[in-house]
Amino acid sequence: MADKKFIITIGREYGSGGRTVGKKLAEELGVHFYDDDEILKLTSERSAIGEQYFRLADEKAGNNLFYKLFDSMKPELGEPRVGEKMTTPENLFRFQAKLIREIADKEESCIIAGRAADFILEEEHRDELIKIFVFAPFETKIKNSMKVYGIDRMEAEKRVRKINKEREGFYYYYTGKNWMDMNNYDVAINSEKINFDQVAEIIKGVMKARGFEV
Repeated sequence: MADKKFIITIGREYGSGGRTVGKKLAEELGVHFYDDDEILKLTSERSAIGEQYFRLADEKAGNNLFYKLFDSMKPELGEPRVGEKMTTPENLFRFQAKLIREIADKEESCIIAGRAADFILEEEHRDELIKIFVFAPFETKIKNSMKVYGIDRMEAEKRVRKINKEREGFYYYYTGKNWMDMNNYDVAINSEKINFDQVAEIIKGVMKARGFEV
């Protein structure tokens, strides 16, 4: 593992292989890997709020187009509130943001996929943060989904469209930024013509260029 602390965040399109890459890279570097499911599970346990509330909030964020028009309405990343409005989408996001900040503070190094972690950590952990985005053309995402999850083409197309729409909506809802704007990231990687091992090697190259020992 590198001596200098690092935090890698991975935004990724469903079907691009970003989660697989993040998990593989974490194993090779000897650090913890956190993805959407792990973050939601831990947040649910710590807040004593059912995980289903967080998942329903994700859907609401992805579908509420009116809310997206007003950047000034983005929820603040302060302490989550308790009481009557404890399960509003905005407050549930604060619970997640709090957990992500705690992970970043306490871990020697780590990799976090999804949950707008790049946005949450960009100020307090700027020097340690490496923001990655993994994407791929539609057909590549379909083929990867069929192979990884053992589903047919119809189901793969449904998942790719639905989940990526939700991720885009979630990111905009809570950050006011376009999920697909590559200016949000240090490096964007198209996984169409390279395998997941090669994507991981590219990220290692970025780490070396930033002065982290790999």
